[in-house]
Amino acid sequence: MTDTHTSAPPSNPYLVLGAAIVLPGSGHVMLGLPARGLQFLFFMVILGWVTTKVAPPDATFIGRHAGGFLIYALSVLDAYRIARIRHALWVHKARPDGDSAGSDA
Repeated sequence: MTDTHTSAPPSNPYLVLGAAIVLPGSGHVMLGLPARGLQFLFFMVILGWVTTKVAPPDATFIGRHAGGFLIYALSVLDAYRIARIRHALWVHKARPDGDSAGSDA
């Protein structure tokens, strides 16, 4: 028996990862969470600015903006994690009820 009422597949997690790396916050927008992406962008700017004020004058560019880069990295990981979870749930729902793949019983 086939289910005629299947849900649309979620975004490809690797596509979301690539978008999040290229443009911060865009991965969250692809996932339908624009407010979350905007929050990450806001904290990237704020912590990047704070780090420039606290860092020593001889620090590198990365060192002067380390707070912003930290939030950027967390943003990329968060977008990818959400995409992977949604994809795994979608794959699990798409399985027929009689399929016992992965069970030990």
